[in-house]
Amino acid sequence: MAKQLSFDLPAMTALGREDFFVSPANALAVAMISANSWPGNKLVLSGPAGSGKTHLAHVWAAETGGRIVQAADLKHEDVPALAQGPVAVEDIPMIAGDIEQQKTLFHLHNLVLAEGHALLMTGRLAPKYWELPLADLQSRVEGAHHVALDPPDDALLCAVLAKLFVDRQLNPGPDVIAYLVKHMDRRFETAADVVAQLDQVALAEKREITRTLAVRVLNNEIDTAVSGD
Repeated sequence: MAKQLSFDLPAMTALGREDFFVSPANALAVAMISANSWPGNKLVLSGPAGSGKTHLAHVWAAETGGRIVQAADLKHEDVPALAQGPVAVEDIPMIAGDIEQQKTLFHLHNLVLAEGHALLMTGRLAPKYWELPLADLQSRVEGAHHVALDPPDDALLCAVLAKLFVDRQLNPGPDVIAYLVKHMDRRFETAADVVAQLDQVALAEKREITRTLAVRVLNNEIDTAVSGD
């Protein structure tokens, strides 16, 4: 029997402070983002994919009037305007292979601080592992105060899963999240992948998201025609 086609509709991600769940795994990072000032007026925020770096950057930008830019999207001609206020530069290790982008970021770094504004920088690993070939830039990021988002504890993983379901306007059964927290790999990327697959399979099979469906997804017991493999 033909199966219903499923469409991976974009999730509406909520990025307000009220949408960010604070637990011991991220409390220090939240406190630093909320601080009125940082040593040297700059901060590096690190953590694995999906750990909340972008969410916290948006919280910070909303509360300071700052702007957010991807390191790979920086343009030299935009630096003077960006430097007129607080700036968050995301995913800086992604430009490790582009010396021109590093020069642009180095210029932005110096100008933002010279103008007396704050600079937030993000990456998955601690800055000493960013390995930026532009030595002056590498030394500047290593000199920034650094705070890391730790791996999720149970409370945080529950909250992340709940938020991922809400972002997709899904209402899983009451025991689904508890089962996932106990049995899935404790990584934020895994949480996003599992919720996306549950969404896809539930739509294709025209069924609710239940613990039974969660078991099937975690055990890879999904028809390849449904999962899209």
